[in-house]
Amino acid sequence: MKTALSHALAVAVACLLTATAALAQTTRDQLAIGITQYPATLHPNIESMAAKSYVLGFTRRPLTTYDQDWALTCMGCETLPSLDNGLAQRETTPDGKPGIRVTWRLREDLRWGDGRLVSSEDLLFAWQAGRDFSTGFGGSEFYRTAYEAIVVDARTITLRFDRVTFEYASAGDWQPLPAHVERARWEQDPRTYRSRSAYETEPTNPALWNGPYRIVQVQPGAGITLERNDSWAGPAPAFRRIAIRTVENTTALEAQLLAGQLDMIAGELGLPLDQAVALERRVGNRFRIGYKPGLIYEHLDVNHDTPLLADRRVRQALILATDRAQIVQRLFDGRQTLAHGNVNPLDWVYDQSIRQWPYDPARARALLEEAGWRPGQDGIRRNAAGERLTIELMTTAGNRSREAVQQVIQGMWRQAGIEARIRNEPPRVLFGETLSKRRFTGAVMFAWISAPESVPRTTLHSDEIPTAERNWSGQNYTGFRNAEMDALLQAIPIELDREKRRALWQRLQAIYAEELPAIPLWFRADAHVWPRWLEGVRPTGHLAPSSLWVTDWAVR
Repeated sequence: MKTALSHALAVAVACLLTATAALAQTTRDQLAIGITQYPATLHPNIESMAAKSYVLGFTRRPLTTYDQDWALTCMGCETLPSLDNGLAQRETTPDGKPGIRVTWRLREDLRWGDGRLVSSEDLLFAWQAGRDFSTGFGGSEFYRTAYEAIVVDARTITLRFDRVTFEYASAGDWQPLPAHVERARWEQDPRTYRSRSAYETEPTNPALWNGPYRIVQVQPGAGITLERNDSWAGPAPAFRRIAIRTVENTTALEAQLLAGQLDMIAGELGLPLDQAVALERRVGNRFRIGYKPGLIYEHLDVNHDTPLLADRRVRQALILATDRAQIVQRLFDGRQTLAHGNVNPLDWVYDQSIRQWPYDPARARALLEEAGWRPGQDGIRRNAAGERLTIELMTTAGNRSREAVQQVIQGMWRQAGIEARIRNEPPRVLFGETLSKRRFTGAVMFAWISAPESVPRTTLHSDEIPTAERNWSGQNYTGFRNAEMDALLQAIPIELDREKRRALWQRLQAIYAEELPAIPLWFRADAHVWPRWLEGVRPTGHLAPSSLWVTDWAVR
């Protein structure tokens, strides 16, 4: 009898637990995500920032993107254009050059949040605004080479390019904009459009969003709230509401996770790797923590218009005076891949034979001597005019890992006679103003995130140096100018033969390693922190954020 009663009690408890778990699963319709940055803008075509890309992954659908397997795929279009299916056709341009026309057909179920179909007119408007360089759109080379747009029908548009590139099927950053909302604002004054866009002035307007979610609330600098987009016709996302909260201090971000105020931390903008490793050791199996190496290039952008940094010998001395291998081992448990240039070893175009810069403080001191910087009485070097060798060292305020790296670099540089003055800014200021308008004088630590075999024209070509005349478009924040690099950046995209293209990439990497437009640090592995009950999140390891596939996320 006692055994039977115990068995019945056990069955009852098991049923109760099952019912409770099922109830939790059916009622868990909200998700709180923590990130460390707030977007400087929500406009999809202006500026490039990981925080913006992550938010837009939930709320918009690009024409094309690279998926989790690093393959180019359609998202907003029906079929990838190719020479085989006829959606891409070689032709001769009006001035007699080899060209190509590429046709994209939009998905028939893609709608803006106000119910209006996403149309060819929306893509035409985005192309027209991008072609007017006073608008300040990024990726200006795309708009420069796409010299004509032809609306075929309501869902089909053809672009004619003045060159044939290996990436012709990719729409890149060319994304549809709701012309019925934005065109009149743009036509009023293209130069001031970026500050008057509805993405800036009324971001909760449903007509701006065509993804599974739309933005319903914005707290500048603090967070963005999303809700299901009623006009979305694709697979229904699991969560009714997603709260994306910005916590720039990574210690506070971790505290909110442990307190249950956050369900997950996005790896794209989350805990530094060392902090995540320590968290995993402390909390055991409370969360799932995944480490994803990827095309994330942590580096120091240096301003080449600052006279001392314009000297290649000084830039070489900076990298020689930085024991990057020791930093990776001591601060990151050896889990980061040392960078010798801007191309990741995971990318097929990586050249293993490029010049490397091992820690060599004696060689660093010799180069500084050669450049005219002699030690002063306090150990800091001075030039013939008595000016101190002082470099302002900046990064994103509140990022505990980067701030720790700063402190280590500051000490290492001092041993070579270089004074580093640390001054940090919130990410939205650093990326939205200081970098984009080149208001820094020294070195800035941050990361570029790229797609597979991404030609770095916007960060290295001399035409991409942001200026007031260009309305600050372009991402060559360093001001690097090199005629051979410019030529390579023109030649690589139009070389369709892989082996010939590989040779061009090798030369690009050789120039980068010698000239050091920026100081390479390492290629980052991101730490993604998920609750045990969430499944289906697949980080990509490249430019496309995991949020683009939110409809695959499920409650377990």
